[in-house]
Amino acid sequence: MKKIIRGGTVVTASDTYQADVLIDQEKVIAIGESLDAEGAEIIDAAHCYLFPGGIDPHTHLSMPFGGTMTSDDFTTGTIAAAFGGTTSILDFCLSSKGQTLQEAIGIWHEKSRGKAVIDYGFHLMIAEANDAILEELGSVVEHEGITSLKVFMAYKNVLQADDETLFKTLIRAKEIGALVQVHAENGDVIDYLTQKAIAAGHTEPIYHALTRPPEAEGEATGRAIALTALADAQLYVVHVSCAQAVQRIAEAREKGWNIYGETCPQYLVLDIHELERPDFAGAKYVWSPPLREAWHQETLWSALGSGILQTIGSDHCPFNFVGQKELGRDDFRKIPNGGPIIEDRFGILFSEGVHAGRISLNQFVDVTSTKAAKLFGLFPKKGTIAIGSDADIVIFDPKATRVVSANTHHMNVDYNPFEGIKLQGDVVSVLSRGNFVIRERQYVGSTGAGQYLHRKRFAKP
Repeated sequence: MKKIIRGGTVVTASDTYQADVLIDQEKVIAIGESLDAEGAEIIDAAHCYLFPGGIDPHTHLSMPFGGTMTSDDFTTGTIAAAFGGTTSILDFCLSSKGQTLQEAIGIWHEKSRGKAVIDYGFHLMIAEANDAILEELGSVVEHEGITSLKVFMAYKNVLQADDETLFKTLIRAKEIGALVQVHAENGDVIDYLTQKAIAAGHTEPIYHALTRPPEAEGEATGRAIALTALADAQLYVVHVSCAQAVQRIAEAREKGWNIYGETCPQYLVLDIHELERPDFAGAKYVWSPPLREAWHQETLWSALGSGILQTIGSDHCPFNFVGQKELGRDDFRKIPNGGPIIEDRFGILFSEGVHAGRISLNQFVDVTSTKAAKLFGLFPKKGTIAIGSDADIVIFDPKATRVVSANTHHMNVDYNPFEGIKLQGDVVSVLSRGNFVIRERQYVGSTGAGQYLHRKRFAKP
């Protein structure tokens, strides 16, 4: 059935205006004043913004880590994402040495097939860069539409790749039109500091942060950027958490290099002292990179506002406090790294960004949707409200308020790191390709309705 969203204010990365939006066959087919279509369902959006559906470029659903598994799968995780205004996610497919890339991708297809309620795609981790893997990358880009490749510079002896692997991946990515992503922390330094802390008897959650200092993130960011420049390639630094990394990205962009950066809501509103909570509650805030001193927050906000950082990912990697985070009660190294963020990414950015006057409405759309669509080969199908684009639309009431709580969230996890924070603005309804997933704050979607996203090759936005 055709739908007309009437009376709302359309907001894109470049424009803000009042208009009706006509939807048919999963697409936006007209935008204008007083639109009409025979038999169309009329959706009242008076006093609301119409945002392009959020694109979360950084999630970890059904991901193994440290002997356990993230608590959200592709059904519960995407339902929570939709409640939070997100209509597309890009999840990280992990690979292992000795495994073909297609084998790894097959596992992630199996995890996700028939489960997602919104559209989804994959990034692909590169564990090694031998001749066979580098050759296979061409078919991965061509046939799977996976055009972003992740290299870990941290988690020594588990996920960490060496500089040769990163450099070869960058060179190959330039040839095949892929964007290389890095988790930029110096894993060797962190490993040394961690062993030193344990030897001194320091086992509490706060030592997770103290053994991963911002200097280790800044150094790795700079090293990855230098290798990218040498390869004349393109780089996307995930979950930037500190001023040291921002500075390296800013310097590279000033030189005109193809360097991009993402930060996350947790680094914008929470700080290192959360890890000092009593009774092991600090374990709820153990993720990597760790939370930083509060002064880094304004640097990150400024970088978003000025375009030094382009996107907001959630790095959603949820583990229950009971039974999962507790695995590290006597050793911070054994605390599963990650937090539940997917549902609150969009709302925190509006409340703490737009409402607080740190970014504009149009910048909000750019960092939560449009820039990710452009960087990851989805624009203009996704990331905007325009004729011919998918009808991924969030109806958002800027005057509503809500208080974040584990008692009311939809993530499959027993705590919320933003517990008690009052947010200005709230998602009312969410349409994915013209179909309601959330309607008047109620879930009305269908498991398996989400489609796999075959993405275009990287093109400089």
